Amino acid sequence: MKLKGSDIVVECLLEQGVETVFGYPGGTILEVYDSLYKYQDRINHVLTSHEQGAAHAADGYARATGKVGVCMATSGPGATNLVTGIATAYMDSIPLVAITANVPATSLGKDSFQEIDIKGVTIPITKHNFIVKKVEDLAPTIRKAFKIAAKGRPGPVLVDITKNATISECEYEFVKAEKEVDNKKVNSYQQGEIEKAIKMIEESKKPFVFVGGGAIASDASEALKEFVEKIDAPVTDSLMGKGAFDGLNPRYTGMLGMHGTKTSNLGVSKCDLLITIGARFSDRVIGNAKKFALNAKRIHIDIDEAEINKNIKVDLGIVGDAKAILESLNLFLKQQNHPTWMKEIRELKDRFPLKYDLDRLTGPYIIEQLDLLTDSDAIITTDVGQHQMWAAQYYHFRHPRQLLTSGGLGTMGYGLGACIGAKYGLPYKHVINIAGDGCFRMNMNELATASRYNVPIIQIVFNNHVLGMVRQWQTLFYDKHYSATVLHDKVDFVKTAEGLGVKAVRVTTKEEATAAIKEALNYDGPFLIEAIIDDDDKVFPMVAPGAPIESVFDADDVKNK
Repeated sequence: MKLKGSDIVVECLLEQGVETVFGYPGGTILEVYDSLYKYQDRINHVLTSHEQGAAHAADGYARATGKVGVCMATSGPGATNLVTGIATAYMDSIPLVAITANVPATSLGKDSFQEIDIKGVTIPITKHNFIVKKVEDLAPTIRKAFKIAAKGRPGPVLVDITKNATISECEYEFVKAEKEVDNKKVNSYQQGEIEKAIKMIEESKKPFVFVGGGAIASDASEALKEFVEKIDAPVTDSLMGKGAFDGLNPRYTGMLGMHGTKTSNLGVSKCDLLITIGARFSDRVIGNAKKFALNAKRIHIDIDEAEINKNIKVDLGIVGDAKAILESLNLFLKQQNHPTWMKEIRELKDRFPLKYDLDRLTGPYIIEQLDLLTDSDAIITTDVGQHQMWAAQYYHFRHPRQLLTSGGLGTMGYGLGACIGAKYGLPYKHVINIAGDGCFRMNMNELATASRYNVPIIQIVFNNHVLGMVRQWQTLFYDKHYSATVLHDKVDFVKTAEGLGVKAVRVTTKEEATAAIKEALNYDGPFLIEAIIDDDDKVFPMVAPGAPIESVFDADDVKNK
């Protein structure tokens, strides 16, 4: 049948099983929005308050569900407003398709109104991108975009469509999308590598497993659990790997790296074999690469060959889907036993627990109450900073896709849009965004989106009137020169939320905070809790009393990160 290009766009989204898109209309994409109007009984469009919010919502939807998220924007500033969200998804390997429109093909290169070369702009921050100038190319390109976004190491793909391609007509035939992308097809490892890994594991006396976001992307949690039990090892994770391994399992030692636990950092320093699964050895994890896991042989499992030996030299790299590789290892591994090593790790956990001030309202207290009151089963989104680290440290993530946070790019303002997107993806789950006052003011306009659609999310704002993480670095390394990090202004977040149609309360005590969380969990609509906390709360748990940073990271290493 013959269809307009704009109708083909929506039909292709339906082919891919897309139920919800997030976006903001404008001149060049109006044809697509007219088609969305005609298809509104089959596909849901969520109008965000800003295009960046749409990108973050699509990202949150993708992280929560494992599906490809979709966002839309018009040309020029609409398209460029997606850039931060696209880059966020790129750094964290999140499958996303961003659809933008552009001026007609005949107007390209003429500095037309709201013209931008968004394909050129996004080349460094997309897995792939396209510009479609002819209607006949629309369907094949969109289908290809979804496949690229999901296959192998996931990532964002941008499809820019000139306006003439949305208006013109051509023949369209429905093509059923593949149910899922089989990442086992991207495996390039050999059986010999599996045999070598098994030999290294059997020779190890002190193995340690380090898990990243790749284990979540590959749905490897069950295989990971079996693997860890078979090799009798402790487990640590990256920020992106939270929930790949049960945070309440006795083998779990907490997060690794600069904001990780003392146990994990010392354990990796003491181990004789480090097995890394789906992590990229970021600078926040390894500190000084020359000193990282010095006593250990290293096995690195990753779907992206480019990550092998990029940041850390390894003794064995195995390229392929983490789940498939773990299943293969589990098939041939014999049960290992390391009672002395596991006892040493338990003693470290007992010696260096996470601690905070129990006498007043703090961020960690609120996180622990959320953990308790949601039975460790909520989806937690965060912005970036101290509150992000508290969430990673004090909430026990028991399942994959529970923590949605900007790990690689560190995007302040990410959380609220992601929270809304996650709630659309998993409406039966409690979805809670945790933000600091500095982050929250960046994109708090998305409260209007939650209010417009009565999305029952919970927004918690830790208000300490400072840019907490940055200020903490100024305390540690810049002689307390608090340059541009103090926020003693007159913003009233409760009144702001109420003005945007959101129920809101302010809490200053532990009792008030617990009561507010209980009320919010039972409220049918968006709910904001502003928690007034002290500006001196710390987020370096690895710096336990009597245990300086230098014991794991050199001070200069930390400062330079």
